[in-house]
Amino acid sequence: MKRQALVIGLGQFGMTVARALVARHVEVLAVDIDEHRVREASTVVTEALCFDATDESALARVSPERRDVCLCAIGDDAKEASIICTALLKQMGARRVISRSNSDVHARILTLVGARQVVNPEREYGERFANRVLHDEIRGEMPLGDGVLISEVSVPDRFTGHLLKDLELPKKYGVTVVAIRKGRSGEVLMPKADSALESDDLMVVVSREPAVARMMEQD
Repeated sequence: MKRQALVIGLGQFGMTVARALVARHVEVLAVDIDEHRVREASTVVTEALCFDATDESALARVSPERRDVCLCAIGDDAKEASIICTALLKQMGARRVISRSNSDVHARILTLVGARQVVNPEREYGERFANRVLHDEIRGEMPLGDGVLISEVSVPDRFTGHLLKDLELPKKYGVTVVAIRKGRSGEVLMPKADSALESDDLMVVVSREPAVARMMEQD
């Protein structure tokens, strides 16, 4: 049986998550108070409905308790609505409630009323993008959850010609190389301890958020 998700709020964040879930073969029921957004979502998701998610009876009709995950992605201009919606989802027995926040206070309130997880996409993206602003070698980053990132990184000059085992990246920086993309051929290789890095290689690494930046800043 396919997993089922309820996505409430179809702004840029909510719609992006809905599309990504559909691409991962999740059945998505999307909800928004804006008819235009609902019409747009209806071409992508399993079902799209237009109603106010703070309306308890309307929300109950979409059976949040039957969904594997419920995402309250209501936008920044409707904090009160996001808090009410999160509380209602919890009261209705939703198994897992994830809510979007835009401040620390908002996040604390959402947690108190029932959100299992709170996300601030603008802050999280901004913090990750700052690494790319400061370090040209960081080509891209993707969060894996709980502060762990997978990053694609150009090989620093001081690493060129060295073997992975000699660099001791996990020990020195908390960075683990999980793949190497060869610059000339584009071939992706699983790294070995005696893999030598070349100047045009790209390393795919897993680490905690600050680790890659620290590695780049080290002389």
